[in-house]
Amino acid sequence: MLSIAYAAGEGASQGMGSIAGILPFVLIIVIFYLFLILPQQKQRKKHREFVDSLKRGDKVIISSGIYGTITKIEENTAHLEIADGVNIKILKNNITSKL
Repeated sequence: MLSIAYAAGEGASQGMGSIAGILPFVLIIVIFYLFLILPQQKQRKKHREFVDSLKRGDKVIISSGIYGTITKIEENTAHLEIADGVNIKILKNNITSKL
C-alpha cells in the first residue's frame, strides 16, 4: 500500500515538471518573434512602401551599386538609364535607395 501512495506522489510532481520544461521553449519562441521576425516584417513593409512610391525621373541606387535614373516603371520591373543611351531593365525590389 505504501508503494502505491509513493507512485501517486511522483505523478503529481511530474505534472509541474512538464510545464517548467516547456516554459524555456515558449520563452525562446517569444524572443525570436520579438527580436528577429517582427523587425524583419517592419523592414520589409517599409521597403515595399518605398518601392511603390518610386516614379519616373527618380535617381536611384540598385543593390549591385549601380546609379541610374528611372525612365519607365512597370508592374514588377523598372527601366534605368545608367549612362547616355544605356538602359537596363531591373526588378523593382533591387532598388535600395533614392538619391
